[in-house]
Amino acid sequence: MPVFRLSKQVLFPPPELAEESGLVAVGGDLSSERLIAAYSRGIFPWYGEGDPILWWFTSPRLVLFPSELRVSRRLARYLRTTGIRVTVDAAFSEVIGMCADIRTDTRRETWISTEMQQAYVRLHDLGYAHSVECWSDGGLVGGLYGVALDRVFFGESMFSTISNASKIGLIHLVARLRKRSFQLIDCQMTTQHLLRLGAREITGERFSDLLRRYIQSTAPDGNWNNDTKKNS
Repeated sequence: MPVFRLSKQVLFPPPELAEESGLVAVGGDLSSERLIAAYSRGIFPWYGEGDPILWWFTSPRLVLFPSELRVSRRLARYLRTTGIRVTVDAAFSEVIGMCADIRTDTRRETWISTEMQQAYVRLHDLGYAHSVECWSDGGLVGGLYGVALDRVFFGESMFSTISNASKIGLIHLVARLRKRSFQLIDCQMTTQHLLRLGAREITGERFSDLLRRYIQSTAPDGNWNNDTKKNS
């Protein structure tokens, strides 16, 4: 089947038409409108620097149901004694920049190009993209970012410069999502790290069904840092 090539219109083919690899479309842009339309269908951009924009719908799909998060006893003890401070939406640009830098420094291919960073910062400014930051001795030592639509959080990337920092960020994220009645976290790619924390694979068909159930609105939910201020 030929790959769907995007035009100026914000339209995507049905996810079930994706190739076996998960590739569903090529081209288009990273406008906020297009990104929101993609995520609402479970489609995400992933491509190398200098390549055309590639859009993916992978199956099986790794997801984490907030109620299924698993925290080991060892990690729970660490959480009670660590001096790491956690914030939300306090340093989005820094988090996405660190996610890109960490992958480059470790010589792993990064898809978080300057163009990609700018696109997600725009989503953050609009109230769609959010970050969790982990601080130690005044410095950023871990964090993650993603996109929130109604009751689904689409995780994009995380980083850690010290042991367990990204896990602490994820645990904090899950606690916040549960308070906000979120039902699903899209983890995209399967990793042993996330499987140990309770994530599991589901079929693409099941994933689409869950998105239809849990995304009834694509209105932004604003800056989560405001919640922290209200509750402080």
